[in-house]
Amino acid sequence: MANVINYPSSRFLHLAFSLIIVLIIFLIPLIILLNNNYSSIFTITKPYFSYLTSFANQSHQSHYLYWRNTFINSLEFEGYVNPSSSNSNNNVSRAISPDFTKCGPVDLPPHAITPPYCCPNLPIPFKFIDFKDYIIANNNNSSRSSGAIIRVRRAAHLVDDEFIAKLEKGISMMKSLPNDDPRNFIQQAKVHCAYCNGGYPQKHPFQDQKIDVHRSWLFFPFHRLYIFFFERILGNLIGDPNFALPYWNWDSIQGMQIPSYFTTPNSSSLFHKLRNYKHMPPQLVDLNYDILSPKIRTQDQQVSYNLAFMYKQMVLANTKELFMGSPYRLGDSAQPGPGSVEFAPHNTIHDWLGGVDTPNHEDMGTFYTAARDPIFYVHHSNVDRLWELWTKLEGGRRDYRDDPDWLDSEFFFYDENLNLVRVKVSTVVKRPKKMRSKEEKEQEEEVLVIEVSESSRSNNNNGSVKFDVHIDDDDDEEMLSDQNHIQSFWVVS
Repeated sequence: MANVINYPSSRFLHLAFSLIIVLIIFLIPLIILLNNNYSSIFTITKPYFSYLTSFANQSHQSHYLYWRNTFINSLEFEGYVNPSSSNSNNNVSRAISPDFTKCGPVDLPPHAITPPYCCPNLPIPFKFIDFKDYIIANNNNSSRSSGAIIRVRRAAHLVDDEFIAKLEKGISMMKSLPNDDPRNFIQQAKVHCAYCNGGYPQKHPFQDQKIDVHRSWLFFPFHRLYIFFFERILGNLIGDPNFALPYWNWDSIQGMQIPSYFTTPNSSSLFHKLRNYKHMPPQLVDLNYDILSPKIRTQDQQVSYNLAFMYKQMVLANTKELFMGSPYRLGDSAQPGPGSVEFAPHNTIHDWLGGVDTPNHEDMGTFYTAARDPIFYVHHSNVDRLWELWTKLEGGRRDYRDDPDWLDSEFFFYDENLNLVRVKVSTVVKRPKKMRSKEEKEQEEEVLVIEVSESSRSNNNNGSVKFDVHIDDDDDEEMLSDQNHIQSFWVVS
């Protein structure tokens, strides 16, 4: 049988030839475009899978740097950082600052007994003064009157009847002020509500994050500033510029009861009906009070327990993180973590004092109403004292004063003259000393010239002249207060 060879049909050859022609037609213009200025239209710089590979190979640190640089770039775009600075990546401020003009309804617990509005009245037009200007004005006033003002806080159980009468008068006058006066007692209480229950948003681009000064490193400085202005308002109303709040020293044996002048019904502006009536004197405070399961102890047992508990919360909390609470910066969620004393005895005394017949143990037992009870301020005066004592333990403990984000965090308060004052955390602590290099010292030579008259010399037998020299701090604008920073003095019992 002859061999049969099967050649492709003419139809198949025609189809193949047609496909070749079509490819040539499409390839020619493509080659032309790839060689002109429009070639970028078809350029793919990096395939998608290579991005996945690069991220898979990145360490956690490179993820952090990638996100951080993106964050910094966004701040540069918004004008928060100077993009021309070669060190901008290291100088980004993440200090907390409320957007004071955007105050809104606060977050309240279920069955709250007040409306959710704690915002102060805004000055029209909106304006404020910085704390340094406030201090300069007050120093000028004091120099024209009786000289420098020194306020000394005393233990609540050691004050005399004259002092108690002043305190009662001041609180009564605050309660009698018009409701829209920011110095009014309830308006002052609302300051605490707004800052502690999310009344203020953080600044753009984190306006969705609400500010809460509790359970963070802002707890101590905020409350120091808060009672500072409250104290100034009281002193101004009663005409005593030297007036200072007492401190309820519940950490000492003599102070473990509520001060008696806060418990006189119907005859004192210091009495408050929304308190736990079971905890009136002679009941001793439980510094680690468990509101869900209160412990029953004898007085001797309670004293011993309280003193041992204070040692644990003060002495054993030997780092800034343990004592002051966790850092809280721009963009962070609120309440990152409390310090030892804030957690207890601060919180636990609030619970111990709160009412038993109110849904959330109002007033002292919950943040949004706590400052409506006058005892709030002597309670926090003692908390402020404990911060000062802690920094002096073991030769001096370090808080966050070397962190610019903490120092530059700021708040707004009304002063005794109805001025809105912007104040930074740096005003309540001394900044670390700046170490200057030898070259810097040589470039900034400081010369003190003293002119002494012949008459001054002749009045001294030995020809010598005595004089005082005041040395300004390098950071005087950041540290201004009565002299350089807000400082309280306590008479320790």
